[in-house]
Amino acid sequence: MILELARKNTMVVGLGESGLAVVRFLRARGARVRVNDQRDASALGAAAIEAGALGAELVLDGHPEWAFEHLDLIVVSPGVPPLPQLDRAERRGVPVISEIELASRFIDAPIVAVTGTNGKSTVTTLIGEMCERLGRPTFVGGNLGRPMIEAAGTDAGNEGGLVIVELSSFQLERVSQMRAHVALLLNVTADHLDRYASFAAYAAAKARVFERQRAEDFAVLPADSPELRELIDDGGTVVLFGGRNGEVRVVDGVLTDTENPLRVPVEDLRIRGRHNVANACAASLAARLLGVHDGDIAAVLRGFKGLAHRMQYVDSVAGVEYIDDSKATNVGAAVASIDGLAGSRGKIVLIAGGVDKGGSYEPLRERMADEGRAIVVLGEAAPLLERAFAGSSLALRRASSIAEAVSSAAALARQGDIVLLAPACSSFDMFRSYAERGDQFQNAVHGLGGQA
Repeated sequence: MILELARKNTMVVGLGESGLAVVRFLRARGARVRVNDQRDASALGAAAIEAGALGAELVLDGHPEWAFEHLDLIVVSPGVPPLPQLDRAERRGVPVISEIELASRFIDAPIVAVTGTNGKSTVTTLIGEMCERLGRPTFVGGNLGRPMIEAAGTDAGNEGGLVIVELSSFQLERVSQMRAHVALLLNVTADHLDRYASFAAYAAAKARVFERQRAEDFAVLPADSPELRELIDDGGTVVLFGGRNGEVRVVDGVLTDTENPLRVPVEDLRIRGRHNVANACAASLAARLLGVHDGDIAAVLRGFKGLAHRMQYVDSVAGVEYIDDSKATNVGAAVASIDGLAGSRGKIVLIAGGVDKGGSYEPLRERMADEGRAIVVLGEAAPLLERAFAGSSLALRRASSIAEAVSSAAALARQGDIVLLAPACSSFDMFRSYAERGDQFQNAVHGLGGQA
């Protein structure tokens, strides 16, 4: 259902990248726009300047009650936490929706939505590259980068196009009518428990990606996680990937689609780790459901080098390999990183820490007991990690910077080992983003090479 926006009183809460994109969209369609953010104008910088230049009213440095009154629509950015002002506005009958929901009202193309705790960006990018082989206008974005609202009104967003988006649980919290033709739930492990009351609540937010599907749509799930099937009531046709009975799975070391001729030896993939093999299976299945030819799927799989800061090979220095998985911002992702390197000839020296997200570090301790040599911790979560690893057989060091962490890890590693940055925490205590953290890690590693 397309919303009538001209002359409507609207509010955008949260002036990050997606919030600013929504301001542009609403103003272009004649809406009156009020912007609200807890940060002040100096902290928002260029975003506040542009929003003001577009004619938006700025209400910054807090969430005053009056700002939420006399509105026809409120659009909430994904980083905004639950606010009582939003609850009261909803009780007054004001629609409170996400940027994703707003975008979906103005998109006629099939939507491919990828969610899960880990692997979303890799799978979204793979599907996008595969679907570009169809020759149809294709938009790739969402949590991955470009806000989904930017697809509205483009060739990719119109009939004949394709819109492929990575969606976080935050983005899915306020969707009501968005319908994904192909929806993928890759996995669910403990994450964001600082925002959700329970793991079940977090999983339920992820499962909202399936809510509006019809029988002609597809719900793509991992074959080895039957508990995720229970999150879906009705809707799309369920298809499985990976495991022992997925339609696309590994058979005798070969990525195999049991419904078409796709056959790619796992050793031909350029992305590392067993979890990335599962990601390749998921993307290949989705692409086949969208009509991509098996030869084009295979070509993308063989050529895809992976994304920056996701199990990215950095360098080998003095016989030690350095891997950047700064995007492993939760314990489940860090464990998957270690699993993906299991069986290497050496041991793992792990660099971890940052902003704690409320889960247990016990799974990380268990995997490092098998595969690890040492752990270097840093950031706000360092004391928590030290307590979690107390009494283990691993060497344990604390660092005050990423450069110091790399130097300590290099001293602890032996020839044949792997130094792995898989923080299991978010980056915002010391860095602007996981990407900045990864960049500093890579610079420090290259600095080691210069000293060798």
